Amino acid sequence: MLCPRCASNQSDDIKFCTFCGANLQAVREAMEAPDSGKKFDWGNTWVAEMFMSGQAAELRKQEMERALGITPEVKRYNEIKAGVILSCIGVAVSIFLYFLMIGIAAQSPPHDAEILRSVWIAGVIPFMVGLALIINGVVVSKRMVEIMERQRKGTKTLEEGQAPRGLRPADTNEFIPTNMSSVTDQTTRHLENAERKVNR
Repeated sequence: MLCPRCASNQSDDIKFCTFCGANLQAVREAMEAPDSGKKFDWGNTWVAEMFMSGQAAELRKQEMERALGITPEVKRYNEIKAGVILSCIGVAVSIFLYFLMIGIAAQSPPHDAEILRSVWIAGVIPFMVGLALIINGVVVSKRMVEIMERQRKGTKTLEEGQAPRGLRPADTNEFIPTNMSSVTDQTTRHLENAERKVNR
């Protein structure tokens, strides 16, 4: 057997190459293993995702979220949670910068001190972004979840075969006169009348 690492000629009964120490037993097992026959699928790679259209990528994302159990309601709560965390970080950054800059401004020239004292306002940016996420999660996303629930229930009732609301089943009794008992009964009467006329 030829060693795949150093290309030296080795005996078939040894497990490791005597020159480089490569695991020849593992090489033999890999060569003897039957081919699974499964072809490589480019559709399951990042290359296929790169060429997907926006709609196909969105459908794939929704399918993956559904498989992981991430519902629109869970996404809404995650959005609110992220907003709360980001708002708290914004407040913490503002407080930290306020006290830090007051200490630095005390040792700085007066015209620089004014600028340094107002640096704490930078913490308002993450606070406002977090506040926007909270409002979006509480108001906008809630409305979107309700719409999606309505659509899901609507498709479910149609799939189950329920009749759409507002349509009643047809009433065939209104086409048949009330004095008529059945079609065969009327036929029998008609034949009896015909026989009587013939006998006269």
